[in-house]
Amino acid sequence: MNKKSRFAPIAIAISVIVGMFLGMFFSNRFTGSKLNIVNTTSNKINYLLHILDNQYVDTINVSDIVEATMPKILSELDPHSSYISAEDAKVANDDLKMSFSGVGVQFTIKNDTVYITNIIKGGPSEKVGLCAGDRIVSVDGKPYVGKVVTNNETLHRLKGDKGTKVKIGVIRHGEKKPLTFTIVRGDIPITSIDAAYMLTNSLGYIKVAKFSESTYAELLTALAKLQQEDFKGLVIDLRGNTGGYMMSAIQMVNEFLPADRLIVYTQGRKMPREDFKSDGRGSYQNIPLIVLTDETSASASEIFAGAIQDNDRGMIVGRRTFGKGLVQQPIPFSDGSLIHLTIARYYTPSGRCIQKPYTGGDIQDYEMDIVRRYQRGEFFNEDSIRQSGEKFKTSIGREVYGGGGIVPDVFVAEDTTAFTSYYQEVATQGLINQFCFEYSDSHRKELESLGDADKVVDHLKNNHVIEKFIRFCDSKGIKRRNNMILQSRKLFEDVIFGAIIYNIMDIEEYVKYFNHDDITIQRAIKLYKDGETKPKLN
Repeated sequence: MNKKSRFAPIAIAISVIVGMFLGMFFSNRFTGSKLNIVNTTSNKINYLLHILDNQYVDTINVSDIVEATMPKILSELDPHSSYISAEDAKVANDDLKMSFSGVGVQFTIKNDTVYITNIIKGGPSEKVGLCAGDRIVSVDGKPYVGKVVTNNETLHRLKGDKGTKVKIGVIRHGEKKPLTFTIVRGDIPITSIDAAYMLTNSLGYIKVAKFSESTYAELLTALAKLQQEDFKGLVIDLRGNTGGYMMSAIQMVNEFLPADRLIVYTQGRKMPREDFKSDGRGSYQNIPLIVLTDETSASASEIFAGAIQDNDRGMIVGRRTFGKGLVQQPIPFSDGSLIHLTIARYYTPSGRCIQKPYTGGDIQDYEMDIVRRYQRGEFFNEDSIRQSGEKFKTSIGREVYGGGGIVPDVFVAEDTTAFTSYYQEVATQGLINQFCFEYSDSHRKELESLGDADKVVDHLKNNHVIEKFIRFCDSKGIKRRNNMILQSRKLFEDVIFGAIIYNIMDIEEYVKYFNHDDITIQRAIKLYKDGETKPKLN
């Protein structure tokens, strides 16, 4: 078979999809001769489909080809226009709505067996007595172990309509026989704020993991909690927050700005400019504010940080953000799948679009941007940050730049002094997660009885857990390197102790543990104590 005939199905499929897109998005928007062109093209595509179905040499599944080709077509536009299958669309929708119907457990799969790692508080599984550490061995009376056990299959069996029942059989440590629980599925809330607590006697802290439908309401709850502890200043941590709903970010910013301040505006070729401004009803318009960012803070996180920075409302501390300034609109298909189509750009109050450069169709180059930042030293040296975009002015006249994320007001370098090739080897082979899960599982009751993270850490140190981990790595064929182990010891303690705390306690305790000696947190505390929480014009 020559090249021309070999690629014929793909070429035909691409033509089919292009025709579908033209018909779907533009047929209602054109009149006269342009509409005739679209209709003529659609008829031609239908004719080609008919020929394909009746005359092509091999039997092919046009639907499968369409599913495989649609993402490729959208990737030619920009890095964030995308196609999402019906199954993935439902998962993504549940994630941002922060609720779904199920049994209320978190799990991992090890040796073809489902291990429950956490029970969601207030969920159906907690009510019937399921416990972290239980191993699921049957679902609805049928064995559920072996190769059939996958992440997607487990979600499929455990999730379901609210009010429906599922019978789960588990093996529990210390019990001789399997236990059976009948669980009535219910709504499972998922929070988007991981932690809210006091860093000092007067400085509060809120960790926002993503921007979902519930984030603003969660923020108000977190602020009320800190209010009870009489907080006088606030740190909002957006590190690792890849975004979510734009309106949630706008609602949050509104809490901290005086009336009639521009928060963000959007504009596109077919979308006229739309301004979003503060209404003056925010309860925390004057509180000292510090926002933490890093290279994974994106989209809605950048809207929040950009609004605070351009209005000179607080200090942005950390590292340059990702650089996503494109607005996507979800457009559904009848089968439940959808596309996220870029329809506009968003602009911070100074007028800058912080979208970093991209070339349509070259997703790999776009994704390598973070690696290039690391390689040229941007994570470690502020002078390595490249700002070649257009200059803009904040409300007091400070210079800021478009075209590449939000550059912080106060740069904090990443600390990699403890990173060694030994650490990299055991981490990339998954040995840290494996050890931490096994240790947590075999010592769960003992660790849970300690009550708080500080006591857990003391217990782990007294029981020489790091040395046990090194011996575990030895047993897996990783050669012991004493000098590297000594250099990486503090890093191993942070990661291993943190993972064990996460396995047996709630997410807030995990965040607290990692923050206790975090250099970015320490810098934020110092800025607050020194009264340097508002930018100044140099």
